[in-house]
Amino acid sequence: MTGPLKLEKYSIGVGDRFAHQAKAQLQACIMAEKGGVIVVPVWNKSNREHTIIGSEPASTRAAADAAVKELGWEQLYRVDADHIRLDTVNRFIPHSDFFTIDVADSIGKPVDSVAVKTFAGRHPELAGKIAIPGTERAYEINRADVERIAGKYLLAVQEAGKIYRHIAQAKGADNFITEVSMDETDSPHTPAELLVILAALADERIPIQTIAPKFTGRFNKGVDYAGDLKQFEKEFNEDLAVIAFAIKQYGLPATLKLSVHSGSDKFSIYPPIRRALKKFNAGLHLKTAGTTWLEEVIGLAEAGGDGLALAREIYAGALDHIDELCVPYATVIDIDRKKLPTKEAVNGWTSAQFVAALRHDPRCKDFNPSFRQLLHVGFKIAAKIGARYLNALEQHEDVIARNVTANLFERHLKPLLLDP
Repeated sequence: MTGPLKLEKYSIGVGDRFAHQAKAQLQACIMAEKGGVIVVPVWNKSNREHTIIGSEPASTRAAADAAVKELGWEQLYRVDADHIRLDTVNRFIPHSDFFTIDVADSIGKPVDSVAVKTFAGRHPELAGKIAIPGTERAYEINRADVERIAGKYLLAVQEAGKIYRHIAQAKGADNFITEVSMDETDSPHTPAELLVILAALADERIPIQTIAPKFTGRFNKGVDYAGDLKQFEKEFNEDLAVIAFAIKQYGLPATLKLSVHSGSDKFSIYPPIRRALKKFNAGLHLKTAGTTWLEEVIGLAEAGGDGLALAREIYAGALDHIDELCVPYATVIDIDRKKLPTKEAVNGWTSAQFVAALRHDPRCKDFNPSFRQLLHVGFKIAAKIGARYLNALEQHEDVIARNVTANLFERHLKPLLLDP
């Protein structure tokens, strides 16, 4: 391939905490291809996850490469350095060809006022009435609004530029795909804010191919979307329209698409997303993050015997360390502790009871979202168990793989992208 790397129209971020499920994840993409849709798998793992588990980015690359070779996947695939910053990116550079640049810490921090005024002066087109094809109405903002928005986001964009150039110097600008994460902010992005952000990213000469904005509602880990579906659909459509407009206005890559972070298991927003993608003929990058880890635990419980005992042990450990586990994820979980079963109760559960409580099936009366969210952030417990946990994954590979593949294909790819 010559020229810059390009991300295909549809891609799915597949987290694999313990680097054992790459084949099962890839199998879901193979099934999608047989259904007529190419979905590029992007194996992602953050610095925090590597640190907790004690792994290195090389292991993510090795697992992906091995799965692709063994299953004969002939389409593209990527390995994502997920949520990296300038102080964490170096360990990923030799092994990744996709970089999710996380600049959340810089959003809202003071930026040089001269830089703000210079930006606004360079972009007079942002002040006034802006008619964006595909939106219900024209947007009107004044110079003060442009400066206010730039004041909130310009430092973050500048930081993204520093990180991008650092990677480009090490790898070569044509050898990786860039995503910028802007979703960890206090309020949903308005169309005007997203347009200003994209203009600023273009000024930084970042060839961004996916951007993760902040949407209305809650995107909690591993459970369904909580929020106003009509408002989400409106925002999602507006964002697609703004991206299409910004590509033409600012010369951004034609492959630029929306990225939905913590997108796993947001079943209720999949129909609105599907309608919007069809309307705009747009692409999508969906991050499913820790869903695979939960399918591992489901598979262990389903296997019974030692597998079920290990699943119970992981839950007991998570319950004992609930405060420690939840703090890093406080903004993306809503756990009702009164609805968490006791260790004693879970120790008496059958395989079917454990699976019913954990598997995300909203129709099942025994599904417990709080139980699921605690286990979602509880992978640190399995990491501490170490070799015994990894051995169990290998021992029960068949049942775990079946769950991992079905979860990605049946609950995510099929409702989002394949014809019914």
